[in-house]
Amino acid sequence: MKFFVKTLFVVFALAALHNRASGREIYSLNDNWKFFFRNENSSDEARSVTLPHTWAFDLRNNARAAVPATADYIRDLYIPSEWSGKRIFLRFGGAQNVADVFVNGRYAGEHRGSFTAFTLEITDKVRFDYNNSLHVMVSNYPQNDILPLSSEMNAGGGLTREVELIVTDPVTVRPDYYGTDGVLVNQFTVNRNTAEGSVTVHIAADKPAAPAVQLTIKAPDGYTVVKKNHKLKAEESSAVIPFSIHNPALWSPSNPNLYKVQVTVGGDTVEVMTGFRSIDVSSEELFRLNGKTIPVRGVTLYHDCAGHGSALTCDDCSRDLDMICDMGANAIRSATAPHDPALYDLCDRRGIMVWIDFPLTQAPFPGDKAFIPSERLMENGRRQVREIITQNYNRPSVVMWGLFSLLRGSDDILDYLRELNDMTHRLDPSRPTVACSNRDGDINFISDLIVWQQNFGWEKGSISDLELWQSVLDKNWRNLRHGVAYGPNSAQGLSESPSAAKVRERLKLPFGDRQKLFHEGYTEQLADSKIFWGVWLNEMFDFASERYRNGINDGGVVMHDHATPKDIYYLYRSVWNESSPTLHIIAPRNPDPVSPEHCVEFYSSVENPSLTVNGEAVNIQKAGPTRYISEKVPMHGRCEVKVEAAGASETALFTIGNSAKPR
Repeated sequence: MKFFVKTLFVVFALAALHNRASGREIYSLNDNWKFFFRNENSSDEARSVTLPHTWAFDLRNNARAAVPATADYIRDLYIPSEWSGKRIFLRFGGAQNVADVFVNGRYAGEHRGSFTAFTLEITDKVRFDYNNSLHVMVSNYPQNDILPLSSEMNAGGGLTREVELIVTDPVTVRPDYYGTDGVLVNQFTVNRNTAEGSVTVHIAADKPAAPAVQLTIKAPDGYTVVKKNHKLKAEESSAVIPFSIHNPALWSPSNPNLYKVQVTVGGDTVEVMTGFRSIDVSSEELFRLNGKTIPVRGVTLYHDCAGHGSALTCDDCSRDLDMICDMGANAIRSATAPHDPALYDLCDRRGIMVWIDFPLTQAPFPGDKAFIPSERLMENGRRQVREIITQNYNRPSVVMWGLFSLLRGSDDILDYLRELNDMTHRLDPSRPTVACSNRDGDINFISDLIVWQQNFGWEKGSISDLELWQSVLDKNWRNLRHGVAYGPNSAQGLSESPSAAKVRERLKLPFGDRQKLFHEGYTEQLADSKIFWGVWLNEMFDFASERYRNGINDGGVVMHDHATPKDIYYLYRSVWNESSPTLHIIAPRNPDPVSPEHCVEFYSSVENPSLTVNGEAVNIQKAGPTRYISEKVPMHGRCEVKVEAAGASETALFTIGNSAKPR
């Protein structure tokens, strides 16, 4: 057995060779875990799992995604004698939602919260040249002192992100500073002439020391633009090193320039990536990056995808961003809490702006309570906010912090929200706070920005009410900086206005058609709006939620598989994507098999499209910014429908009479 674990150590060593020159070594601990539920009473039948992992898909125990449970993750960890005198840390990317960690049966620490990383030092708990036991107890039982208290998402449970072993010298840049790398890049003044700021370096030493700190900043082209040395005093645990960069290459969606910040303390070197940009939202409701107005077109992402649940992989993140960019969105909102760092790495490199929510959110169910004024809950919120900010502080893609979402209830939360808002500005003065609201009152005046969630014509009123509402905002609330969010939630379990119900019944509309009409109405109403700094869709992808009857919130523009676009995906692609044309023919829903005449509807981002049915030209008229509809045309049996515009074309084959499916 010792030969086997030593062989594993050799594999680890090869994987970490690129880190040896820096004095710290980082090893992935994603493999070789054994997993079993607490109520199984024994590990005799434990399953082998690889991280990220959620027990939502452990079919052997019929564990449903939202069923609370406590489970154990166990693996061996060989620590070679060569590491004697080193410091050893475990870094967990995330555990849903409470984790207790033991090494060789000795307690190493706890973390409470599902979506942030945490690091524990285990130097005094390991045995060298020995096969150590690593045991993590994870529970996803709801608790009244851990945020969020209310959510639509399934709490699948598990070690839902990666785990790493970090080995450092005795004097090191702290790998356990709120789950970060211990290096924070502060931005004070950023414009095209200069980027001024400082780098804060948090130091860990096992005994009093006065180490030298070297700072190097390299431009996107690899050229060294800053090189400074700083000497700490023996009693100091952090260094603040100012810097100034002339004529910086600024980060923006069109030019996502990244700088490499390298910090060396003794033999330990840490590198982080960052970008320099200024953020401003003017009183005219314009969002500006580096002084340039950018119309924000955002989509909301939940922590779920089919097959993986909340344990999303790097490939999941990349695929999702591919679809988001193809649709033409330039911003994402991480609903409820931050996503895996892999998603933000891609956003940094691809120029996608990010809004990250704090876990103060309320689901649309009457019995939900989002906040309890207990000190334990409030302290957990403060801790999570600090972790969210520090862990994403260096990312240029992150442009705002989400203070709360859709809270309702008494005023006992207002003072706490003000406290968190002030705390956020102290920790990070460079970014605004934002909140999503569907209520009136003082709660809307706390954050820097406010995003109104409105679904006129779905649960109340009609879509045409949006025009009157905008005029009221413009007239009476010019002092607020407005954004708008919209998109119907799942068709399951939500009410609709009597007028909307009558329309749906008269037109015999299923959910998909009504969802399409809703989004078409909103894109038409907002096409010429000048009062919103940003427009956000409530859901990009359908997501699993056992709080709905069918187990899915199906209000997204893409199906739960994150691969199948709905018609409305192409609606937004035709409106938002300015780099490639969109032509999309909409399949008729339940066409009358008796009637010999039907209309063809399609989206085109190119002006003056033409339509043919079975080779015959058909007259069309514009019905929205990019929506077209034909005159009634005889259609029965197999019909070829073709749209052409500016050299592009799209063809669909309909079968009228039995079914209607595009080819």
